[in-house]
Amino acid sequence: MKRRQVTLVFLAALTAVPAMAAPFTYVNERFGTVCTFPDEIFNDRQPEPENGDGQVWLSADGASLTCSGIFNVDNDTPKGFVAEEKTSKEPGYEVTYSKTGKDWAVLSGLKDGKIFYERRLFGRDGVIRTVWIDYPPALKSKYDPLVSAIAGSLKAR
Repeated sequence: MKRRQVTLVFLAALTAVPAMAAPFTYVNERFGTVCTFPDEIFNDRQPEPENGDGQVWLSADGASLTCSGIFNVDNDTPKGFVAEEKTSKEPGYEVTYSKTGKDWAVLSGLKDGKIFYERRLFGRDGVIRTVWIDYPPALKSKYDPLVSAIAGSLKAR
């Protein structure tokens, strides 16, 4: 999707949530991971981990958002990542949707009773950039319009 289209989708999603402030763009200095989201919803910024790999924000209604990066030390691929996650035996974890492209992967499903959505970008620079959003199923109508826009904003600096 082109940058202009992502911006338009994001702005359309923001209008679905009343009284939204301007979106906030986070840039991770260590990995150059960038994502944009409504900080009026994800307003409880958690302490950054010592290794500087990303950041977590919580919402008052039980949702969370993580924007991070890791080195692709195993030379993982989008298809390999999805295949591994689909066969996971982790209790309380179920992938119900997946899609891959040349340099990206998307997963969605349930984890520990919450809906999750994860997008990963596999960079030529050897970094995997990730945005993870989870939220209670009762809030699906609130978060579903935001998920695509937030995930679509994920990029390398």
